[in-house]
Amino acid sequence: MSGTPRIVRREVPGPLPDLGDLHPVLQRLYAARQVTTAAELEYGLANLLPWQSLKGIETAVALLLRARERQQRVLVVGDFDVDGATSTALAIQALRMLGLEQVDYVVPNRFRYGYGLTPAIVEVAAERRPDLIITVDNGISSIQGVEAANAAGIDVLITDHHLAGDTLPPAAAIVNPNQPGDAFPSKALPGVGVIFYVMLALRATLREQGVFAQSEEPNLAALLDLVALGTVADVVPFDYNNRILVAQGLARIRAGLARPGITALLEAGKRDPARLVSSDLGFCVAPRLNAAGRLDDMSLGIECLLSTDPATARELANRLDRLNRERRDIEDDMRREAMALVRDMQLDDEGLPVGLCLFDENWHEGVVGILASRLKDRLYRPVIAFARSGDNGEIKGSARSVRGLHIRDALDAVAARHPGLITRFGGHAMAAGLSLPADHFADFASAFDAEVRRHLREADLRGVLLTDGGLPEDAFELATAELLRNAGPWGQGFEEPLFDGKFEVVNRKVVGERHLKLTLRTLVTSQMVDAIAFHTHDRDWPADTQYVEAAYRLDVNEYRGQRSLQLIIQHIQPL
Repeated sequence: MSGTPRIVRREVPGPLPDLGDLHPVLQRLYAARQVTTAAELEYGLANLLPWQSLKGIETAVALLLRARERQQRVLVVGDFDVDGATSTALAIQALRMLGLEQVDYVVPNRFRYGYGLTPAIVEVAAERRPDLIITVDNGISSIQGVEAANAAGIDVLITDHHLAGDTLPPAAAIVNPNQPGDAFPSKALPGVGVIFYVMLALRATLREQGVFAQSEEPNLAALLDLVALGTVADVVPFDYNNRILVAQGLARIRAGLARPGITALLEAGKRDPARLVSSDLGFCVAPRLNAAGRLDDMSLGIECLLSTDPATARELANRLDRLNRERRDIEDDMRREAMALVRDMQLDDEGLPVGLCLFDENWHEGVVGILASRLKDRLYRPVIAFARSGDNGEIKGSARSVRGLHIRDALDAVAARHPGLITRFGGHAMAAGLSLPADHFADFASAFDAEVRRHLREADLRGVLLTDGGLPEDAFELATAELLRNAGPWGQGFEEPLFDGKFEVVNRKVVGERHLKLTLRTLVTSQMVDAIAFHTHDRDWPADTQYVEAAYRLDVNEYRGQRSLQLIIQHIQPL
């Protein structure tokens, strides 16, 4: 249903920069990721960007100092994804560590209230009589919500990282590296990173005031496991500053210093904290937390992260694990239904839209984001999946994009060309959300496809696999896999190494009903290597396929106490 991805090798500058005494493979990998000095591989906290250049942060600190001095009631308003959950947990713990005693939180239920600081959430918040509301990972587009809070006599401090619209909310303070006029060098900071920086600034000011002269200064580094988790889960670019935050958080988890909730979630996913890598946070911990926000209420996930008792944390993690299994079942059903819709479109005279919109009355509102992501990966085109949103006649869409299309800008363009078509929207370059009346769906789908066609050509829809080229055959060994595993943190924009090459197929079989287990032989040294391609079927391969081209990662396979090299196949095709 989609073209074969095109393998494109990363450009490696020549001559290679001097990055110190590194393995030759690592030298090449880092150079291809635009690392030019050895200093960019130093991940000490002293190398973090200073907080002072964040616009509005001094005003934010002044609000928090007043709240601390007067012991005001503070209410954190979070978001229902992992970035929002970690931001909420971090804000609560840090504020309490820094002397604010009356701190609570509320997370909008996505099915009842939707996203952000809405007037309805302000009404719920006002029942707790807060003096100050702090938004985390949301708020930059909450104009009406902030107005409602102001009318109720509640100050609002917005901490967010999403792109700002033309008009900013009338909040008492806004800290967002992506607001107009902000000079903070890293625009990739996630929501949990923004609130962490606000807490750093508050602690620094309290230090200057001599508050810690007679007491131990709170160690905010203890919160870096939360920062790492939220950063990885939100798939923000891994610039140098974010790599520092993630590396430090991973180091704490590996050292056994993670909070009980994260430890319990890793246990539920059968991951060893001592050998944790960033992808474990993304593929093991994040989905279990996200399941709470998708199917139930993210308060369950936040309580897991806030828990200080290992037994309680384990119980909450097990509940999240069960929710995640339920989410997978729902997703599987929705994906089958979506592919049936796609097949019907392909049989139509007009064929598959370039900008694809899908809607089903029975789809689950909390799972459409995952569905859009899966379809985007399979069909390699921007996808928006819609579901009913309550009984108000509206549908909610979750959008995922591909290289070459800024999805929020595309929605902005559609809204400008067709006033009234979209009720509201927001998001990033690669992901966005929107709402619109159900009877607008067909018109919106057509307008969205037309807008996408202004930016993408047919050749853009094949997809690109960006690889690090071939791996020397003498590097096909366990030691190289260990080296690459520990060399991160790898993440968005600083991707885990992916190699490509040709192999002889010695043996193949389907395991677990949908995974392809292979034994491959290298073509020069005839070295045998095990490989696995997850969610891959070989039904379309000729029975006598002898040679394949593959894009793969090196991994360490652990089985019954034995460790061996294994290739994780990301793309494979017969030659």
